[in-house]
Amino acid sequence: MRPIRAARLGMATAVITLLAAAPVASATTDTGSAQAKGKDRIITLTGRLAQQTRFPVNPGGSPAQGDRTVFRSVLYDTAGKEVGETGGTCDTTRVDNGGAEVCVVTYTLPGGQLSVQGMVFGILNAGPPPSFDNGITGGTGVFDRARGSVHADTIAPGTRRFTITLKH
Repeated sequence: MRPIRAARLGMATAVITLLAAAPVASATTDTGSAQAKGKDRIITLTGRLAQQTRFPVNPGGSPAQGDRTVFRSVLYDTAGKEVGETGGTCDTTRVDNGGAEVCVVTYTLPGGQLSVQGMVFGILNAGPPPSFDNGITGGTGVFDRARGSVHADTIAPGTRRFTITLKH
């Protein structure tokens, strides 16, 4: 399989934005007040695609089951300060009915990492990339034993808003 630069930004390859009530620098190092009171914690970040490579099963052909996209994005807090990055892969699992991908992504943030995975449907439909919800499957450091979800919306061409909800 030979890498080919993707012309169309897919789910994970778009500029990434995470939405929440506080910058990640304070939110991710907060050991507590929200968690101590049994409340969910939400983190806000903005990301910009830094690198992406697409590995099609049929180079130069139509999208196919097994196509893979590998990407990296730089993350910023709500004040515009760089606070981390994402890296991940998305594999095409279906090309009919708008297509689908399964994605595995790691968010590297101050104090630890979050592991996220899930399906994204409608990846081959015309228009902006689809919204999706993925599950948080674990973490390290301050995110040890993390659980929750990530919701993503396209808010502008090449820009996504992600709402990360960490369950108490």
